[in-house]
Amino acid sequence: MAGSSRVLRAVAGTAGAAALAGAAGVGYAAGYEVRAFALRHALVPVLPVGAAPLRVLHLSDLHLVPRQHRKRAWVAALADLEPDLVVVTGDNLAAHDAVPAVLETYAGLLTRPGVFVLGSNDYWAPRPRNWSKYLLGPSSHAVGEEAVPLPTADLVRGFTDAGWVDLDNARARLGVGALDVEFVGVDDPHLGYDRYDDVAGPAAPDADLTIAVTHAPYRRTLDAMTADGAALLVAGHTHGGQLCVPGYGALVTNCDLPREQVSGLSRWSAGGHDAWLHVSAGLGTSPYAPLRFACRPEATLLELVPRR
Repeated sequence: MAGSSRVLRAVAGTAGAAALAGAAGVGYAAGYEVRAFALRHALVPVLPVGAAPLRVLHLSDLHLVPRQHRKRAWVAALADLEPDLVVVTGDNLAAHDAVPAVLETYAGLLTRPGVFVLGSNDYWAPRPRNWSKYLLGPSSHAVGEEAVPLPTADLVRGFTDAGWVDLDNARARLGVGALDVEFVGVDDPHLGYDRYDDVAGPAAPDADLTIAVTHAPYRRTLDAMTADGAALLVAGHTHGGQLCVPGYGALVTNCDLPREQVSGLSRWSAGGHDAWLHVSAGLGTSPYAPLRFACRPEATLLELVPRR
């Protein structure tokens, strides 16, 4: 009996320690890391030989609620970087009244050349859900009767009135620095709003660079853009996995992107072409799951340099 008691005490102690460790992890993820914003840097060799470098600020998944003053101040201060181009890959909103706060937060950046696409959370308000289902595969993109629409048109109008280019199922050309840059983008593939066939076509041979932009980096979208000759693909949506395991990485990507490419800079190949792919881990979370672990919220300054 004494031996059994010792075993039971040992099991109880182990369970207690595990519970304390779990509580500490949640406290860290929700109390610190979710607000530990980081500015990443990446060097991307995509420009013509002899071209001057371009500095591209990539923002994604702001998921803004107006009361998030620390996040708003940190993002607003990024205007001091004076990037040559701003690329926003969607999911700016997390509340029905967030559009004015988003535009105020981006105000200094809206004076710079910019392009954007929308994500699901620019169309539909977040709602409580069983987040453990993410471990079983990508979240459902079905829009049911319970979905609450957000003021998407107000957000788009605010961006375009400032001069940013809407790339949702669109192509555009823009002078950035001394370069002529072609852009192609799609509306959110996670919602099935992407219509790449409407804008498909080879990269313009007279452009200095073709950049492709999407919110959710689904393979079908990345493959089509790469096969058409885009040199740089830019996306968000994944939150970098949001909850990662140190030494292992993300558990999920919330799409069909390989787990190893959930965030950061990597290569993508399709149709006999190769492209650089940058996926942002994003700046926010759903207000119903406000935590991150081993995956700090981020913005990225991409320095585009001549090809080697």
